[in-house]
Amino acid sequence: MVSGITLNLFDFQEKAVLKLLDMTTDSNEKQTIVVKSPTGSGKTIILIDFVAEYLSKVSKDTAFIWLCPGKGDLEEQSRLKMEKVAPQLETQNLFDALQNGFQPGTTTFINWELVTKKGNTAIRDSERKNLFDRIADAHRSGLDFIIIIDEEHSNNTAKARAIIDAFSASHIIRVSATAEKNNRYAYYEIDEMEVIDAGLITKALYVNEGVQSDVEIDDDYDYLLKLADEKRKAIAERYHTLGKKIRPLVLIQFPNGRPDTVKQVEEKLASMGYTYQNGMVSKWMSGDKKDIPANLTENDGIPVFLLMKQAISTGWDCPRAKILVKLRESMSEQFEIQTIGRIRRMPEACHYDDDLLDFCYVYTFDEKWKAGLFAAMDKAYETRRLFLKPKCKTFTLEKQTRDLDREAMGEREVMKAFYKYLVKTYNLGANLKVNAEHLEAGGYDLDKDIASQTVYGKYIKVGSIEETPLQYMTTRRKVNTHRYGMQLLHSVDIIKRVVGVPSKKLKTILERLFRKGKPSRQKKILSLNNADFYAFVINNARKLRDDFHAVTADMAQMTSLDMITPKTAQFHIPEQDFFRYDPGVKDEIEYLSNAYKEYTSGFATSLIRSTSEQLFEQYCENRDDIDWVYKNGDTGQQYFSIVYLDGLQKQWLFYADYIVMKKNGDIWIIETKGGESHGVDKNIDLQIGNKFQAFKHYAAKHHLHWGFVRDKDQRLYIDNTEFAIDMADEHWKPLDEVF
Repeated sequence: MVSGITLNLFDFQEKAVLKLLDMTTDSNEKQTIVVKSPTGSGKTIILIDFVAEYLSKVSKDTAFIWLCPGKGDLEEQSRLKMEKVAPQLETQNLFDALQNGFQPGTTTFINWELVTKKGNTAIRDSERKNLFDRIADAHRSGLDFIIIIDEEHSNNTAKARAIIDAFSASHIIRVSATAEKNNRYAYYEIDEMEVIDAGLITKALYVNEGVQSDVEIDDDYDYLLKLADEKRKAIAERYHTLGKKIRPLVLIQFPNGRPDTVKQVEEKLASMGYTYQNGMVSKWMSGDKKDIPANLTENDGIPVFLLMKQAISTGWDCPRAKILVKLRESMSEQFEIQTIGRIRRMPEACHYDDDLLDFCYVYTFDEKWKAGLFAAMDKAYETRRLFLKPKCKTFTLEKQTRDLDREAMGEREVMKAFYKYLVKTYNLGANLKVNAEHLEAGGYDLDKDIASQTVYGKYIKVGSIEETPLQYMTTRRKVNTHRYGMQLLHSVDIIKRVVGVPSKKLKTILERLFRKGKPSRQKKILSLNNADFYAFVINNARKLRDDFHAVTADMAQMTSLDMITPKTAQFHIPEQDFFRYDPGVKDEIEYLSNAYKEYTSGFATSLIRSTSEQLFEQYCENRDDIDWVYKNGDTGQQYFSIVYLDGLQKQWLFYADYIVMKKNGDIWIIETKGGESHGVDKNIDLQIGNKFQAFKHYAAKHHLHWGFVRDKDQRLYIDNTEFAIDMADEHWKPLDEVF
């Protein structure tokens, strides 16, 4: 295309460059252009060629700002690549720009963390002003900006938005492997199959190839590392047969990189003959880079195992990486689609017509890997900042916070309540064998091994992982109480979140009820040995959590509320706040009744709000007796809160959904809940009864109007007298009769 580009572009890359030129020169096109570019498609080359073409054929008086995430020094990698393949282009970094300003024809590479990360001293306040001064100088000189945001999902924050806005760019090009189509922006997607057909990335991804169903596994790390090493050796042998000097690399990813976990893997690798000392192992973690040779990313690099964390999931190119081992340190970890991108590149940018070499491989026992894989996918909504109307700034209300000096039920009372619930729910008694049978019939897993659902299969397009029903196999492990100690604690933590009892006390409660030998005045439900107790809690963590949650949902006594004295504080509506916004809203109208300026129906669509919330906001907007409506936040010290007690007398905070000021001065506080649809209860809040009691108590004390509002057949109903879950109950009245 333009002289100076030293690489030949593939057809799909040239097509992408031409599309970007068309979109940035079309006066009718939207300012922001979102490009979905699969990992391995050469997006950096595409963007470099676009910059060269734009400066050559459209405007030499344009300055490009290339924003990159802070992980992995991506901005410096991108700058060096531009200097290598397009040496005629002038590049600079942020500090060059602060010193010399922004000049026509330059591309300034900026690391997001230098300008957005809290506490970062790379740019102090005075220097930050200097950045904005430099931008202002450029605008006064008539300079036009185009912003390129690389891995654009990584910095969707208010600070990032302020910096982008300051440039007032003619176009903003946002590029990511995980971009989502958004009607507010122009959109272009590079077809993943074209990238595969070009030979740049592997033909398919294999997940857990060779893992055997129902095989008893003694050690996760040992099992997965051996499979990965066998696959690495097979690939290396095939390269050698073809006369290729390529050493396949295995990436071992730790979610947190705890020293004890890393040490276990280092010892395991050493027993297999791979050490830092013989050059076969390297480590790249935050603040800990060990034995990384200069040629690590070259096809003939020496290390064959690289220990890593999420830090190099973005923007790191090592085409010889073929295998990813994702090790878990608990049961709830996630990893992102970019991590798989590290192993999808072909080392010579071509396929070999050999499945062994043309595929890449993932080995993991992470049960939530699919959810984690797409956790970084762009959400379909945006976040926008709104400002409070002046008339709402003087409003105050007393809010409650927890009295942390007040104790909830003691350990013995909690255990007694849980025991009574289990006995009643599962028809338990003194016969422990019968108890086991009844618990198993009720959904409990009493297997002595630790069971795990493991995904497996072959996937051609990464997107198909999300779209295709996954295949699962069950793997089992004999319990080793030392090895699974952390997993037991994690399982206890899952239960603790709904109970509010410290982990140590909760573990003791479980031991007294289910483990042999633990003395207790309370009758036991089971009498398991230590290993079986570990398996029981780990296998049934979520089942135990749900049963404990049901216990906490038992209605607390109203008299209990009089026995506590919550801390209080004055609540003021925040003068500015961030709200989720649906850019695809149709027929957008402004909600004049809302407490915030420029609040529209785009903040109250089905993407953002529940049905009852949508209907309530529409209802208020259509009333002529409403002065303003405030949508409260879900959690946080800046929002309005009320203390409620659960069935174990534990204090929790409840954030009512709406505060409404009527023109006659009446103040209403409204909580919306899921209603009924086709006779099915849509409420999912088990604590609805306890919240109702606390809400009623608070409103009576402060002489406020209040109510729970639910929807049924697109009509709203309110209850503010006696709690009833059934909406057919007489206490549920049509909203317009009460409010």
